[in-house]
This record gives sequence, structure tokens and C-alpha cells, in this order.
Amino acid sequence: MQITLHSNRVIPIFLVLICGILQAANNPIYEQRKNNYIDSAVANGTGNKMIFQAYRNVPVDSNQLNTMLGNLMAKSTSDFDIIQLIRILYQSNGQYDAKILPVLNTIPFWVNKNDTTRNYWSENHMIMWSSSEWLMHEKYGKPVDSTLRERIVHYLNLKNTFGYYEFNSSTYAPFSLSGLLNLYDFSQDVEIKTKAGLAAQKLLKNMLLFTNDLGVYYPVAGRNYPSKYFNPFNQNHSAIIYLLTGNGNANNFTTGAAFLATSDLEVDTVINSWQPVIDTAYYNGHSLDTAFILHNQQSFVDKYVFLWSAGGYFHPQVVSGTVQILNDSALWDQVDFSLLKPLQGIVSPSSAPILSESLGMASKSTVLCEANVSFFKHNSITLSSVNDFWKGKAGYQQYTCVANVGTSAVYLGSGDAKLNWEARNDKVQNTHLPYVQQKNNVALLMYRPEPTPGLLPAYFQNKDVALHWRDNEFDETIEDSLWLIGRQADRYVAVRRACNGLINGVRACPTTGGQSWAIVVGDSLLYGSFSNFKNKINQSQFSENWYYDSLGSQYVYFAGITVDTVHIEYAWGVDSVTTGIQPVNDLTFGLYPNPSQNEVSIQLPSGMDKAQIRIYTLTGKLMYEETIGEQFTVSTNLFANGTYVVELLSKTQVGRKLLQVLH
Repeated sequence: MQITLHSNRVIPIFLVLICGILQAANNPIYEQRKNNYIDSAVANGTGNKMIFQAYRNVPVDSNQLNTMLGNLMAKSTSDFDIIQLIRILYQSNGQYDAKILPVLNTIPFWVNKNDTTRNYWSENHMIMWSSSEWLMHEKYGKPVDSTLRERIVHYLNLKNTFGYYEFNSSTYAPFSLSGLLNLYDFSQDVEIKTKAGLAAQKLLKNMLLFTNDLGVYYPVAGRNYPSKYFNPFNQNHSAIIYLLTGNGNANNFTTGAAFLATSDLEVDTVINSWQPVIDTAYYNGHSLDTAFILHNQQSFVDKYVFLWSAGGYFHPQVVSGTVQILNDSALWDQVDFSLLKPLQGIVSPSSAPILSESLGMASKSTVLCEANVSFFKHNSITLSSVNDFWKGKAGYQQYTCVANVGTSAVYLGSGDAKLNWEARNDKVQNTHLPYVQQKNNVALLMYRPEPTPGLLPAYFQNKDVALHWRDNEFDETIEDSLWLIGRQADRYVAVRRACNGLINGVRACPTTGGQSWAIVVGDSLLYGSFSNFKNKINQSQFSENWYYDSLGSQYVYFAGITVDTVHIEYAWGVDSVTTGIQPVNDLTFGLYPNPSQNEVSIQLPSGMDKAQIRIYTLTGKLMYEETIGEQFTVSTNLFANGTYVVELLSKTQVGRKLLQVLH
């Protein structure tokens, strides 16, 4: 059976049935929480409360409305405001049409020539612009281009089938949600309405998947801001989680929550999807090659906008079309393409792929349309990671491994080490991404940065790796050699660092050839007391070494860790001829006698008069550290029989050798 709409489009009956299911009544507890939230926002809320007011048929704040309309033309993120204005228009029965529509009618809603202000192409912006234009078309007859409906349906099909490119983004998810809910609540088109509702439910289920039993959402993410990992509550996304779960701050009135609170979307299935204990892995998205097939039926501009939304801006497979659109639409001065600006007039669509390939360290890793995600949750603790995601290349807003201990986020970042993580360069949140492998509650992170081509800005050069760890959020913090172990109530986390030093007051390690870290989470139900957890960490085993694989003609960096019954290891092989990456053990030094009975002598390379020496156990415990001269002798009398790692560091080089101690 089929239904024919007024526009002569034929819609399968199952979509109509699904649409009815999406409008089913929600749990009374949720509905009461939602109504209380709206009432409180109207009566007491600070900040933007116009959506709440329009929904309750209360006159909206005229000062806020006038300010929003006055800034709309010049604002680079004007769609953040337009999406709210659309909701106010639909909820207020024409009361503000004369005030709002004349301003909206002056704004372009899609890619246009010389528009260097607005972003139409990242995932959240796409749905906000497209949904707003479609709803103005349906309600007010706004003329639209012939590709708009096809673009919206294609977007919704992608999200429902493959998931979100900006996966797990606590920054952008509330904005994507706003566009989806506007389509679901107001569109007359049954197909768009139904698919928008399903996509909204999927987005909300993804949020709850990574939410712990306290209502805290600290996930691994394709794109995010550092501030989203500072405060567990009082944020745009956390207000949405409060509405769904009742956990968090009831008086945190945000725009994202305003859309959900005033929507008729069925969310019982979303709420019931939450689980307290999870240990899983899943694949999100699709390959870039598949993206070309998926988007092939779109117009030329729309096809590349979808590729850009997947992060493909400068990728060698995409950059030819990117340069063509920058030329045709005069977008070279658009802020999102600032990296390409120096190439205006120099690079052509045909020559761009060659240049992009030479800059692969930075041009390829913007792509985020596929991710292999591992996730562990045990009530209040979580550990999530993206496995083998552009390792060695520049990272942008990607967060590839994040632990949450109740209300505290622990993660790593490469680049400038600064106490204020928001002060880091916002162009590259990571100057190089790690290889990550996670099993259960343990993750191994290995860093081996690719060389930075000279054409790239200087902010790509710093390769230090820093640890985001806030001591004041832990009840107890213990430093045991390279292990940093923390307790928050009955929740635990341990980080094995590559060194135990500080850079600019932050726990961080300089990178020469490479370095490895590990993160372990636990709680009292898994390990019993904090003392037992520490004992398991102390009994863990860690090893790393470098070697040349003559058969594969590559330098290999190996690391492995065993914690309790979990073992992870990885051999990272790199062809140095192709990539320019050199092995870490490029600093040779003498070490004798080996095996050692009572002492060992270290001989520096010729011409070197000073270096730092460190000796570790294979589990990472630091046994000795000293700055030495050309030749130095270390007593091994107090070392137990076994194998040790001797590490020699100069300002620019590092070398490691294994030392056997046999008394």
C-alpha cells in the first residue's frame, strides 16, 4: 500500500506507520521531568530561553530576539541562531513572522559565491541550514533549489544507515539534533519527518551508550572541543542527558535541551537503550571510497559538500573537486580553507592531488567517515578508543582514547603542552595521532609521528605528548615510577607514562622517534579495594623495543603490556624510504659488560660529552637516572637478576639497549 502526498510524491505505508510509532506517548516520568524543566526555564532560566517561551505561548524576550536578529548577517555560525528562529516561527502562530522573516530572507542558505563567512558543509551545519530552508519552503513558500529535498533525504539515509561522521561529538551533536528535531516536529513531508525522527533517536542512543550512571558523557570523538571534557555537567549536551536520565543539573537550561524538551519525539526506546555495563566494539561509517559511490548521484557541489562533511577536504582523492569549488565560488578566503589559502593561483584542480599526497601527514587525517570504536563501561567508569585511526598523522578535533572515572576525564594530546588545554592551537588538537588498541578496560597508545613537511605551518612541529589529568578531581593520587594511579570514590584509573617529567607544568613527554603509554580503568566491583587495584598495576608487565625487519625492509617499533589477564601488543612497521620516519634507536652507545654482575659502563658516542641515562625494568619501573659524561659506570649491585632497558637521551636523539643483570 502507498500514500500519495500533495506534491505527487509516493510514500510507502510503512513510513507512515513508523511516523506514528515515533509519536507514541512517552513515559510519564520523562514527560513530567520535561514539563518541570520547561516551567523552570521560563520562570527562572538565564541565557537564551526564547524557545521555552514560544512553546509556552509566553512573549519571547525582545532584547534577546533583537540582538539575535541584529547579529545574524555577520555571524559565521548564524545557522545556530536560525535553527532557533525557525522553531520560534513554528511555535508562535505567526506572532513574530513580520519581525523574523525579513531578516531570514536576506540570508543565503547554501554554498554561494564570495561567502567567506558561513560554513555549510560540516555535518551539523548541513542539517541546520538544509532543515531551516526546507521548513521555510513548506511554511512560507520560500523558493529553493531543485536539490534541497534530495540532499535532505540523502543526509538522513546516511545517518540512519552508517551513523554520524562527527561521531560522539558532545560539541556538535546538540546542533545536529536541533535540525533533526525541527524536521521531525514540523515537516509536512512524511518521508523527511519519519527519517528525521529515526536519525534523532539514533543520535540520542549514541549519546546514552557512552553515558555513565552519573549522567557524565566523556566519549572518544571524531570532532570535539577540550572544554567538553572539563565539566561533567552544565553543558549543552549534559542538559540533554539530564532530560533523558534525570542525572545531572536540573537547572542547566541550554539550547540543545530546549529542542528536546519542546519536541514530541518518542524517547522511551532511547531511554531504555541505556545499559550500566558494556564491553563492546563496533564499526561506524564507511570508507572514503564508498563515500564517492554513496554521493555520486548528488550535484557536483552537493557531492563535495558531503565529502567535506566526512572530513575529506584536502584528501588526495577529494582535493581536486575542493580546488574547483574554491575557484568557482571564490571561497579561498573562507576560514575553513585557510591551510590552502597560500596555494591560491598556484595549484590547479589537476595538480592539487600530487601536492596533497606530498602533504599526506596533514591532508589525509582530516577524514573521519569510518572508525573502529572500542568501548568499556562499568557503571561510573568508561574507557573508549578509536583503534588504528590515522596513526602518526596530524589530528584535528579527534579524541582517539578517553577514560572517564566518574566525573573526571583522562586522555592524551600531542603538540604544545599547556596547563590550559583550551589554549592549545585549535587548528591541530593533536599534531600526531597515536596507534590505539583497547581490550576490555585496558588501552595501549603508541606515538610515532610522521615528519612535518616544510610547507605546513609551524604549529604542526611540536611533537610532545601531554596527559590531561586533574589532580584536584581525585581523592587520592599515587606516582609509582612511570605509573600514575588515581582514585575518585570507589573508581580507579592508572596511566603508564612514557616518562615521568613535566613540560610547562603539565605531565608530558618529548617525542623523538616514538613513545608508548597505557590507560587502565577499574572500580571496587572489579578489583575490590584501591590497594588491590594498585597491586594489579604493580604486577603488570610492559615492554618496548625497536628493530629492523630486513624481510619487510622496515623499521619496527614494538610495545606490549599485560595487566591482570589482559594482554595487548603491536608492532608498528614503517618504511623509512617512503615516509622519512626514522627509528628511535639512532643513537649508538657502548654498554659493557653485558650481562653485568656488579656494574656496567656506558660509553657515549664520539664527540658527545653529555647525555641523560635512564634504566628501567621491563615493567616500566625507573631504577636509575643521571646526567653523565663521556664514560660513566653504574653500580648494579642493588638490581635484581633480570632484564633492564638502558635509555640514553641527547637533545635530539635517543637510543635504547637491553641489559642483563646476573649476580
